[in-house]
Amino acid sequence: MNPDSNPVAALAVHFLLLSLLAVGGANAVLPEMHRQVVEIAGWMTDAQFAQTFAIAQAAPGPNILVVTLIGWHVAGAAGAAAATLAMCVPTCVLAYFAGGVWHRFRHARWRRAVQAGLIPLTVGLIMAGGFLLAETAARSWMAVAVTAIAAVTLSLTRLNPLWMLALGGALGALGLV
Repeated sequence: MNPDSNPVAALAVHFLLLSLLAVGGANAVLPEMHRQVVEIAGWMTDAQFAQTFAIAQAAPGPNILVVTLIGWHVAGAAGAAAATLAMCVPTCVLAYFAGGVWHRFRHARWRRAVQAGLIPLTVGLIMAGGFLLAETAARSWMAVAVTAIAAVTLSLTRLNPLWMLALGGALGALGLV
């Protein structure tokens, strides 16, 4: 589908397909979301994508807000609705039916194996998304240093991530990043 012909339909198709791959939530498919929105369709720049993600994470609510904001950026209210529904409805229906089957086989050995296998897959997908965002935000050596320090600090401590967000905001306000 040509994204220029009907951006609302293109958003719906992109996010419907991504919704079926989003094991672990929307952040797990962030690299593919970026590829579709920035590299293929050209709806956003790297910086706009990173800013949209930052706004979605700063706002209260689920991490799916990034999808709504992308839809809004591309096609206004209709794009926001189409992207959000396309990302949520298929997975809700799939989760409803799969949940019944999953519960029925709660004591099966294969279920525990599948569940154990999905954990590293989900962590890897989310880490890939984090790497992608770090890469797009790395516009200077100072930004790279702040990103690395925040990543290490948050990985090794139980510090609330809002402190790192405040530090980054303060450095940005001072013009250092």
